[in-house]
Amino acid sequence: MSDPGNREPAAAGDAALLETDSAEAPELDEARIDRIIDAVEARDAAAVAAELAPLHAADIADLLEQISAPQRRALLALYAVEIDGDILSELDDSIREEVIEALPREVLAEAVRELETDDVVDLLEDLEHSDQAFILGALESDDRAAVESAMAWPEHSAGRLMQSETVTVPQDWTVGQTIDHLRAVEWLPDQFYHVILVDARHRPTGHVTLGRVLSSRRDTAMAGITEEEFRIVEATEPEEDVAYMFNKYHLISTPVVDPAGRLVGVITIDDAMTVLDEEHEEDILRLSGVVMEASVTDNAVTTARLRLPWLVVNLFTASLSAVVITQFEATIESLVVLAALMPIVASTGGIAGTQSLAVAVRSLATRSLTSANASRVVWRELGAGILNGVGLAAILGLGGWLIFGDIWLGAVLGMAMICNQVVAALGGVLVPLGLNRLGMDPALASGTFVTTLTDVMGFFAFLGFATIFLL
Repeated sequence: MSDPGNREPAAAGDAALLETDSAEAPELDEARIDRIIDAVEARDAAAVAAELAPLHAADIADLLEQISAPQRRALLALYAVEIDGDILSELDDSIREEVIEALPREVLAEAVRELETDDVVDLLEDLEHSDQAFILGALESDDRAAVESAMAWPEHSAGRLMQSETVTVPQDWTVGQTIDHLRAVEWLPDQFYHVILVDARHRPTGHVTLGRVLSSRRDTAMAGITEEEFRIVEATEPEEDVAYMFNKYHLISTPVVDPAGRLVGVITIDDAMTVLDEEHEEDILRLSGVVMEASVTDNAVTTARLRLPWLVVNLFTASLSAVVITQFEATIESLVVLAALMPIVASTGGIAGTQSLAVAVRSLATRSLTSANASRVVWRELGAGILNGVGLAAILGLGGWLIFGDIWLGAVLGMAMICNQVVAALGGVLVPLGLNRLGMDPALASGTFVTTLTDVMGFFAFLGFATIFLL
């Protein structure tokens, strides 16, 4: 029997350990950023290192993105030797090349050697040829061959997204053979979730989770404990389709094969979710009329260049509203109050159209809006537009009557509101559906078309009804 007196020190030690583990991880808050900037300005390399040492690589990358370019260069001059592969892979594309150029060549070489092949490919894609050549030259021959092989696949394909490091065993092995093999090999990926079973031609036939491997008897056949949900993607498949598949089927990893069906790599959930996040961000930006991705590190010229094209397009489409208004000059001259009320109808329709549009574009992106249910969604939006229009018409019509003392003015406002709400609801779903059917990106152009549609129809309905009932 153990001595009860020995339990207290152990308990105290456990408590200390729990206290250490439960301590909050260091955060990149404003106070820490200020201390880092002060240390950089003082050229205090030791203080900079002390502040950055406990931070996660993602936090250091965030810091480099948040500070100004001169501060970034000064920080890198003091801290460059500590920059590793994890920090490089976390950096936003907009400043990654700048950081790489600032690093000593030997530091960069060591940093890229730490990365998985998919992360190296991600680094190389946006770099100049000279930097690509240096990074490739810094890799071991096997890693270099794997990266070059991945770069040969089409851009934004599964082949570019995958990592070539895979854990495979013959499909006729047992759990015991697999465990002995995993313990004997000198190198394994830092993180992996499945052991892939392959046939004699190196074609994947199934995969087994590490949990099943560890919980099964040694004489259990690996082929007998494979996961039911096993999917394979071809290296040429678009990466957005792969991300959609991961999200829909709740995958953790999936093998990638060449056209002959041979295993060439594996895609893991972290890379798939990164693609999904980028797709969502791209849709949001394009709904706002930003064709390319912007960054907080961009200067004013770059920002203006990215936004100007669609502002020019909107300038021409907005002129259609001016054309409609000029057709009712006599009506406006007779009732000047109409000029003050026109924006209410148009802007409310624009907001409703944006709401419907956002839902439609998001549904198309996640493939929940398809040809099979499109008609049902259109009817739903039509019903919602009518209900919203009636509700807003009651409020606006009553307000127009009470404020201006003219019941017909209130009626005109109400009728125009109902018409524009119906147009906004239908336009918000039919425009992106039409663009998608034509093979165009619905997120890119829909916003301009829907806004123009609601403005034109709002002015036309309001001024048209006013001409009929008020003159």
